[in-house]
Amino acid sequence: MSADTAVPVRAPEPRRARADGPARRAERVREALRRALPALVLYAAARLAGVATMASWAWSTGRHPRTLLGHSWDAIWYAGIAEDGYGLILPSPTSHSVIYSDYAFFPLFPGLVHALTALSPFSVVSAQLVVAWTAAACAAWGIYAVGERLYGRRAATWLVLLWGLLPHSIVQTMGYTESLMTALAAWALYAVVTRRHLWAGALALAAGLSRPNAIAVAAAVGCATLVVLYREPRSRADWRLWTGLALAPLGWGGYVLWAGYRSGFGPLGYFTVQRRWGSRFDFGADAFRFVRHLFTGRDGMAYYGSLGVLVVALVALVFLVLERPPAPLLAYTLVLCVIALGGSSYFASKPRFLLPAFPLLIPLALGMTRARSRTVAVTVGALAGLSCVYGTYLVTAARLPM
Repeated sequence: MSADTAVPVRAPEPRRARADGPARRAERVREALRRALPALVLYAAARLAGVATMASWAWSTGRHPRTLLGHSWDAIWYAGIAEDGYGLILPSPTSHSVIYSDYAFFPLFPGLVHALTALSPFSVVSAQLVVAWTAAACAAWGIYAVGERLYGRRAATWLVLLWGLLPHSIVQTMGYTESLMTALAAWALYAVVTRRHLWAGALALAAGLSRPNAIAVAAAVGCATLVVLYREPRSRADWRLWTGLALAPLGWGGYVLWAGYRSGFGPLGYFTVQRRWGSRFDFGADAFRFVRHLFTGRDGMAYYGSLGVLVVALVALVFLVLERPPAPLLAYTLVLCVIALGGSSYFASKPRFLLPAFPLLIPLALGMTRARSRTVAVTVGALAGLSCVYGTYLVTAARLPM
C-alpha cells in the first residue's frame, strides 16, 4: 500500500477515538455512580433521619431548623463573607485578648455561596445549606470510590454509612465547610490511588482553599509523590507527577499569604489572626489541660462527648496503622489528627475538625463486612440512635461553638 492510499484509511481512527473519548468517560462515570448508588441511598437515609430528629425538636421548642443549620456559629461568619466580602473585625465580648477577624475563614465555601445567590433566588442561609448538602453527597461518593478501589464494594458501602452515622455527623448538613473539604479530599485521594497526578494536585489545591486543616490533602499528594519516586525512579521524567506536586499546596499557601497581607500582619499574618482568635498550635498542651479539668472538675456534656469522640478516634488511628493502608491515606489522616489534637482552645470543635478523617473508619468498615447479621443490626441501630440524639443536642441545646 502506498503512502497516498494509507492516509485516508488510517486518518479517521484517531478522530473517531477522540470523538468517543468523552462518551466513554461519561459512561464510566455513570457506571461508577450506579455502583455507589446503594451506599449513597443509605447515607441519605442516615442524614435525613438525623436532620428530621433535630427539626422535630427545634420546632417543638419554637425555633426554625433552617436557621439552626445554616446560620449558627461559624456559619454566621461564612454568610457575612458571602454577602459583604472580607474585612470584618470584632472584639470578643468576654475577653480583651481575643479579637475576631473573618480572615480566619478560608474563601472557597463563601465564594460558592456567593455565586449561588447571584445565579439563583436562594437567600444566603439557604444557599449555604444547598452547598453543604451537595458537598456532603459528593463527599459520600468520593469516600465510596476510595473504599471500593482499596477494599471492595461492601467495605466501601460500610465506610460511607459509618461516616453518615458519626455522633457529630449533623455538622455534615450544616452551613460549615467540613463536607466541602471532605469531598475534595476524598476525590483527591481517589486520584492519588488511581495515579492521576494532575487531578490529585488540582483537587488538593481546591481543598486548600476550603479549610485550614486541608493542608493534609497536600501532604497526602506529597507523600504519594515520594512513594512513586521511590518505587519507580523512572517516574522522575513524568511532568504530570511534578506538576501535581507543585499545584497541591498552592490553594492553602496562597490564601495564607493573601490573608496575612490583607490583615496587615505580613506574609505569615494569618497565624496572627488565628492567635487573636485564641487558636494556636501548642502540641496538645491546652487539650491536655482541658482533659485534666474534665476529670478533676465538672463541665458541659458536649465537652465529655467531645472527649469520648477523641478517645475513639485515637483508638481507630491505631487500628488504621495496623491495617497498613496506602501511605498517602495514612499521611492525610495523621496530619488531620495532629492538627486537631495539637491545636489550642475550642475543645468542643475538635470532633468536627476530624470529620474529614474518614480513613479512621476503615478498620470498623472492614470489621462490619465480616460481622454477623445480629451484630450488624445492633451496631447500626445504636449508631443511628446516638447520631440522631447527640446531633440534636449539639445543635439545639449544647450552646457551645462546634
